[in-house]
Amino acid sequence: MSNLPRILLLGSDEPNALPSELQTSLEPKFEVVRLPAPPRWPESTPDDFRCVVLCGTQTQSLPQLLQFEGILRHLPQGVAVIDRELKVRWYNARLPALLGNSPELGSYFLDAFGSPDVVGPAFSPFEADGELGCATTFSTGEKTYFEIVGAPVLSGENFFADLAVVTVRDVSADMLARQKLAAIYQAGLELGELTAEDLVELNVKDRIELLKEKIIQFTKDVLEFETVEIRLLDRRTNELELLLHLGMTEEASRRRLFAERQGNGVTGFVAATGESYICEDTARDPIYLPGAANARSSLTVPLFIHDEILGTFNVEAKQTRAFSHNDQQFLELFCREVAIALNTLELLVAEKMSTATESADLILREMAQPVDEILNNTAWILERYIGHDPTVCERLQKILKHTRSVRQLVHRVGESMAPNVANPPVTLRPQRPKLRQKRVLVVDNDESVRIAAHELLGRFGCEVETAHHGEEALLMVRTFHYDAVIADIRLPDMTGYDCFVKIREVNAHLPVILMTGFGYDPSHSIVKARQMGLKSVLYKPFRLDQLLKELETAVSTPTESAS
Repeated sequence: MSNLPRILLLGSDEPNALPSELQTSLEPKFEVVRLPAPPRWPESTPDDFRCVVLCGTQTQSLPQLLQFEGILRHLPQGVAVIDRELKVRWYNARLPALLGNSPELGSYFLDAFGSPDVVGPAFSPFEADGELGCATTFSTGEKTYFEIVGAPVLSGENFFADLAVVTVRDVSADMLARQKLAAIYQAGLELGELTAEDLVELNVKDRIELLKEKIIQFTKDVLEFETVEIRLLDRRTNELELLLHLGMTEEASRRRLFAERQGNGVTGFVAATGESYICEDTARDPIYLPGAANARSSLTVPLFIHDEILGTFNVEAKQTRAFSHNDQQFLELFCREVAIALNTLELLVAEKMSTATESADLILREMAQPVDEILNNTAWILERYIGHDPTVCERLQKILKHTRSVRQLVHRVGESMAPNVANPPVTLRPQRPKLRQKRVLVVDNDESVRIAAHELLGRFGCEVETAHHGEEALLMVRTFHYDAVIADIRLPDMTGYDCFVKIREVNAHLPVILMTGFGYDPSHSIVKARQMGLKSVLYKPFRLDQLLKELETAVSTPTESAS
């Protein structure tokens, strides 16, 4: 090969294309490379030539050539020109920058990628009809992907024939983002997945532990975060209680945090505002509280369910500015799946609590009347045997004791059937602390009233027993301890006034509430009882809130002034 500067002549074989004098003057000073018309792409790149001379009819293609060359050189994608044998004829400077190596001219194009895996369709830029190109994706490593688009240069419309222009673009970020989105979606399916066997074999505590294990696994494998802390919001106290943590210090895991903007770190701020927060430098962030050891940045996002904040999800890293907005978006998507899984588990807990409560209530409702009958009859027999046969009396006392304990036993069994969780998702039994475990005697000849008393007051933790008439009520008061008595003024054997007076004779400090229907009181029991100290009256049909209010007032009254 000559050391003379090189000149490329295009179309020099055409008659009279190049003056003979010019041709004679060039040859001693330059190495002249001639390409016939129509031209073929040379084995060397245009950079190897001092200049390109277009001769004859090829001068008409000058604008195309200049446009073609300029565009290809400055495209942000890697560009190569290949022939039908997929050999490289030219490439721009961007291509080796993308691939990390410079392809040799005349080498097989795919060799520039090493041993790529074809993710998309096969690479075939030349189709049989010479009109269609192709697009495909190569994978050259675990996290490196290139999009390859090739299109043939058509003879008749373009300057070069039997060539294809191939663009190469790094699409690693897009491909990894798609993979991560697919992985997050799959993780969401697995987080919420509970088989029939799981429901039968796992108790609530085991299900929570299983969910925590899955969250940690997916946080590490899918999101590639090595630390995690999840706190759930207790709506009653506004406290953010720790559900799980990995990589956090013991001091951080024991720290009490509340959903407040100030004084509770990034976690409290996110829970209070419902906005994600990227702490780029923990040393400079005024609201950051130390979490993971040597953490220099953190990312915290809220857990939402139905636009309500369920808690927070926090990850930390040892580098400053370790988290991008893409990381934030991926974590927010993952947290949606976590929130759904936690909500599903919460609904399962609530369902189990509801089932246990309904079962216990059903048993109590069905056994209420028979138990009352046993108590009434046994108390009647006991009163008549006292002083006759001590052995019989002792056995009757045991019957009364065990019969009364049956209700308490059913309550305890119902509570044991309900899941034992630190923060139950719902409160199924209404809370009336003043009435819990208070023993109330309801005296009424109407069976529906006695049944309703068991159902209504039993919901609030009252231990209800009933009597059909006044004498039975007096027998029960003499035999058992009660915190209050509710009696109808129209009993089969005595008036409400008489019942009130006789109960006072048995226990002067036992609170009594009289009931009257529609305010009708022909015997003036209420008026006379008020003169004797009666303080509480219910007018049928009364509302539940009125009943509860009067009963709470009665059982809360000091015994010295109760009546």
